[in-house]
Amino acid sequence: MTDRSPRAALALVVTVTVVLSVVLSLLHLPSAVLFASLIGGMAHALTSRTVLELPAWSYRLAQGAIGVVIGAAVSLPALRRIGHDALPIGLVMVATLALSVAAGRLLALRRDVSPVTGVFSLIAGGASGVVAVARDLGADERVVTVVQYLRVLVVLLTMPVVTAVVFHPERGQGSLSAADAGLPRDLVFVVVSLALGSLLARLVRFPTAALLGPLAVAVALALSGRLGDVQVPTAVQYVAFALIGVQVGLRFTRASLAAITRMLPVVLALIVGMVVATALVGALLAWATPVDGLTAYLATTPGGLFAVLSTAADAGSDVTYVLAVQLCRLLVILALTPLLARWLSSRRG
Repeated sequence: MTDRSPRAALALVVTVTVVLSVVLSLLHLPSAVLFASLIGGMAHALTSRTVLELPAWSYRLAQGAIGVVIGAAVSLPALRRIGHDALPIGLVMVATLALSVAAGRLLALRRDVSPVTGVFSLIAGGASGVVAVARDLGADERVVTVVQYLRVLVVLLTMPVVTAVVFHPERGQGSLSAADAGLPRDLVFVVVSLALGSLLARLVRFPTAALLGPLAVAVALALSGRLGDVQVPTAVQYVAFALIGVQVGLRFTRASLAAITRMLPVVLALIVGMVVATALVGALLAWATPVDGLTAYLATTPGGLFAVLSTAADAGSDVTYVLAVQLCRLLVILALTPLLARWLSSRRG
């Protein structure tokens, strides 16, 4: 451990984050910037006694930006599909949530993992949103971050294999529609969503309001169509992920890193079990409804929303149905996280 000036510490964090972001992006790893910034924060925290803290408002701003990213994905066709197929989608959502809670409770059998941390580490869907609000809900955000993105990585590694080996789809049958609003309107969308959403968060005083407030405003703006097909500019997304990742990384200690490393075999086994269980849920969905097997599998896959949508489009499956199921699960999970955290904490007490 060395003494490092705050300026040198910040330079180290930024350098590691930028270099690793480029490398991981070239390797096509998911959430490259968040991973890189997490390691950037750890690079300083694990090698120096100097305390480096980012302003509290930067964390809330990053939470809000991630909420806007999620809100921009909501579309009228997806909402109509949710209304039309509410029963099967609801059953899938309940089954996935039950599997997540069960896996999290198994992880919490370890003495070094609380029930809240265990469940939010393995809850399926909305990894970036869950990571962003983990600390506010009383979970250990270091464990939640590592496990959530390990889950996403496992899903993204297994999904192409299962898709090719089990379903044999013809590639290149479709594509995702691109946004047409343009950068100026995208920036207006982000600024308005953050400003009004932050004001709403101050009025509501909900534990995850810093994320849900901007998300709600973003959904309203996106569905209104007044700004066209809006999205959050990539650079804004990168900054939000970097702010979340760095602040989580800076809270690591050598003891916490060792504890997380020891639990990884158990975590990996639980994640694989979840992937298999949700695939079985998808098989039941295909058996009980007119939905084809590939669409049902992609709709119930526990994570990696944008990669799942890209695979669905390329394979020619029902992208709107996949988006409806994944989006419904994501929004419901983010809305229920405070209640779930309170329930888990009361049971522990």
